[in-house]
Formats: sequence, C-alpha cells, structure tokens
Amino acid sequence: MQKKYISLGLMSGTSGDGVDASIIESNGINQFKPIKDKYFEYDSNIYKSIHTLKESIHSPKDLQKYSLELIDLEKKITLFHGKVITDIIKNIKIDLIGFHGQTIYHNSKEKISNQLGDARLLFQLIKKKIIYNFRQNDIKNGGEGAPLSPIFHQIISDQIKLDLPAIILNIGGISNVTIIKKYNDESNLTSRDIGPGNCMIDTWVRKNSNQKFDNDGSLASRGSVNKVIFENGLELFGYKIIEDKTFSLDVNNFDISFARGLSLEDGTATLTDLTARIIGASLSSSVSRIQNKMLKVLVCGGGRKNKFFMKKIRENSSSNLIIKPIDDYGINGDFVESQAFAFLAIRSILKLPISFPGTTGCLKFCSGGEVVEN
Repeated sequence: MQKKYISLGLMSGTSGDGVDASIIESNGINQFKPIKDKYFEYDSNIYKSIHTLKESIHSPKDLQKYSLELIDLEKKITLFHGKVITDIIKNIKIDLIGFHGQTIYHNSKEKISNQLGDARLLFQLIKKKIIYNFRQNDIKNGGEGAPLSPIFHQIISDQIKLDLPAIILNIGGISNVTIIKKYNDESNLTSRDIGPGNCMIDTWVRKNSNQKFDNDGSLASRGSVNKVIFENGLELFGYKIIEDKTFSLDVNNFDISFARGLSLEDGTATLTDLTARIIGASLSSSVSRIQNKMLKVLVCGGGRKNKFFMKKIRENSSSNLIIKPIDDYGINGDFVESQAFAFLAIRSILKLPISFPGTTGCLKFCSGGEVVEN
C-alpha cells in the first residue's frame, strides 16, 4: 500500500495580497483529499513593500540594487508564514510543508525565477520538514521554472472523472492553461501562461484608487472602453502573446502606462476588455487543434470571482468552450494552487517529476524542490 502524507502547501501568488494555505492528504501519485484551507491577508506594510519592489525590479541588476530591501522583506514574509503555519496546523499533525515563497522577479528568457522566503529560518520557527525552491531544478534542465501546477491539475481531472480532453484555466495575476488529454498520462500534459490575469486591472485600480482590485467588475461595468488605448494594448501585448511559444510570463511584462490619462472607471473597463481579449484568443489558439468537440474549461484563481470579467472572457473565446468555475465540479477554486504545492512537496520527497517538456519546456521529466529538516 502506498504511503499517504499529510502535507501543508503555502502559496503567495503574483497578486501579492496574502498567503493561501492548504493541508491535504495524498500519496503524491494519483490521489489527494483536502483537509483544511485558509487564506491569510498580508498586512499593509508587507503588501505595499511587495508591490513597490516588484515595480522597481526589472533586471538581475535590480535584484542587487535592492538587495537590502529584499533581505528585510524576505524576513517579514518568512515570519508571516510562520504565523500562518502555527494557526492552520492547530490540532493537525503534518508531515511536511511545501513553501513556495513570494515571487519577486521572473524572467523566462533569462531563465531566472526569484522567490522571497527563508526556508531555514522557517524551519527554526516551526521545526517541521520544509520543501522549497521548487523551480530551480527545472531551470537547470532547460525549463522556464513555470507553470508547476499542471501535474496537480492532472490529478484533479482524474479524481473528478472529468470528460477529456479538458482545460483548467487559472486566473491569478497571470493566466495559464493546462490541457489534459488523457487520464494518468503525464507525457501528453501541456501547459503555458496565456497572458495577463488580474495584474493589469489590479495595478490600475491600486494606482488610481484606495482599492486593491475591482470587486466583481463594478468599476469596469460603469466605465467605457477607450478603443484607441485598447488597440495600443493589443499591439503591445496581445498579438505577441497569442503567437508566442513562451511557457511563462511575469506581471512586469505588462506595463499599464499606455492607459494613462483615462478615468478610474474607463481605465478599468479598457484593461478588463483587453485582458479578456488576450485570454480568450490565447485560450482558443491553445485548443485549436482539438476540433469538433465541446470542451470544458474549469476556471480557478481569483479572476473567476469577477463575473463581469468572466463574461468578457466567454465573449472572446471560441464557441466550443464551456467556461465554468472549477467550484461547479466540487473543487474550491481559491485553493488549487496552494493544494498543488502541498502535492508537489510530497512528489519532491518521493523524487517524482513535477515538471515536464510540455509544461515548462524542460528537456526531460524533472523533479524539483530542496529539503530543510535539521
């Protein structure tokens, strides 16, 4: 009988607003069971520091330039994660922790992915086995270090007996798709980032109001799309992404300065329409070879909660795509990524692959993660 582990996954995504924490039971191969999920919002100091630094760091030289600020922020983020762990594991005995950390800089062309989080300090605080640094082995083996969740998406599809082929669309700061063609077939697993998710909309709202995001599309629904700015955005980002073969993107790929001068509502409406157009076109292009079949698209991540945004994505996608929240299939769409890193942590200690040529561009099936246990 395969051993089952109780694993805690911690994920702070590209939106940089807090930490999703998930405890699962799994054998790391073909089964998982959610035990507990909880979201922990960053305090305003950490939130502001993350976004200030992310907007300042555009190259490896900038990582050096802001090294002292990054060291300070990394300690704060690690201590925050320590409090998260203490809270969520009350009365639950866990075997290990998958600690992703906070991505501060990711560049697919330079093969660099930098996450803030001190695993050794976290171990000293918690005294539990920590698995971290999930992306580096993939990069060493020719991959881009992302996306890493597709193998977990595969397990979800197997477990809920999803009609295949099917697609899982994650809309966080960046949007990505996993195309699942066959059950238990990692060799046919394909995935890539397909454009911005919430990042342009959130940045616009954050810079032009006291809000962090457009709650349920209320701002966009009151605004008017500026067609000139919209077309400029397509020229800057849309056509390139749709045609590109890059597996991974970063929020810094999407500078919103082209929208300056618009009102809060009109800017939000324009960027929402632009993002929906890119996602819809990229999604349709990604599945264009699967013909004459209605395909289910299960949407997870924060973007699925914005009903206005989701409506726009449907309007911009192929008519053969049935786009619904993953929650409709019995999966909590808020915690797919954190559950994924709990799952990846188990696969890491079992030395099983977590990335594949079709998901990150690596040269071969690739394990990943480093362990701190003493």
